[in-house]
Amino acid sequence: MSLLNLLPHLLNGIALGLLFSLIALGFMLILGLMEQINLAHGSLFALGAYFAYAICGAKLPLPPDVLIAWAGVPLGLRFATAVVVAPILVAPFGLALERLMRRTYGRDPLYGLLLTFGVAMVLEELIRVVWGTRDYMMPVPRDMAGGFIMLDLIWSTYRFWAAGMAIVAMGAVWFIVERTRFGAMVKAGAHDSEIVQALGIDLTRLRVWVFVLGTMLAAFAGVIMAPLWGIRPHMGVDAVVPAFLIIVLGGVGSFWGAALGGLLVGMVVGLSGAYASEWSMLSMYLLLIVVVTLRARGLFGKKSVLEA
Repeated sequence: MSLLNLLPHLLNGIALGLLFSLIALGFMLILGLMEQINLAHGSLFALGAYFAYAICGAKLPLPPDVLIAWAGVPLGLRFATAVVVAPILVAPFGLALERLMRRTYGRDPLYGLLLTFGVAMVLEELIRVVWGTRDYMMPVPRDMAGGFIMLDLIWSTYRFWAAGMAIVAMGAVWFIVERTRFGAMVKAGAHDSEIVQALGIDLTRLRVWVFVLGTMLAAFAGVIMAPLWGIRPHMGVDAVVPAFLIIVLGGVGSFWGAALGGLLVGMVVGLSGAYASEWSMLSMYLLLIVVVTLRARGLFGKKSVLEA
């Protein structure tokens, strides 16, 4: 296969990797500070996609005259509104989940694992009750839809838009984690929660804000992934499995581990799909096996309570 023919698979893999990294970052923030595996992360991802579809498709529970007026708003403005508003609408679900998880803090991580698994099942069934079991396709503005020709190949316009939005969101998370007082407290809390409490920092409030940020990142990822993956009740499973794999691959609690792990997974999936499409998803599990065999804590991982 020539380099020119391989290029679309490589670039699509990088774009997919950026989106995987974005999904994993919210997962990483919660796991890194609380050392709890949030299996409901995928369901929060799915909720973001459904809320975005409701906003873009004018399927909101509003009075008929208001709904008609909203349907007349240009799709570009509705899509921009969905990108901003959908994560905000999902945030209360994250807050409620964090309240439930407080009983599991300081206990065996298995308790939190089982709790979030149950919440994930409840949220998935709630989605089926509200939106039904059919698949939906989220509309995108005309400027983002379709494709363009480059190097005599046709490229998906929206895939590049989605990758760009993922880069912006990841840059914002990096700034928050690495350049703000809040980020310093989050990293300190992940390293030694007892010292953080001894310094007078309210660890409970810190955990709440981290959970809200992680929830909104999951929902934001759901919004921008919806036009690519489609919207269906079990789409959360398609998100949480790669997210968990990327966190283990990159190392628990590492921002750069999540970013690099996502890119590696995306490129492996993309390149393997160029040669053997039936191996494309299996390839990321093989990558995990190789990395964890050579380095048990992942690429940038440090010792975690999960190893106890």
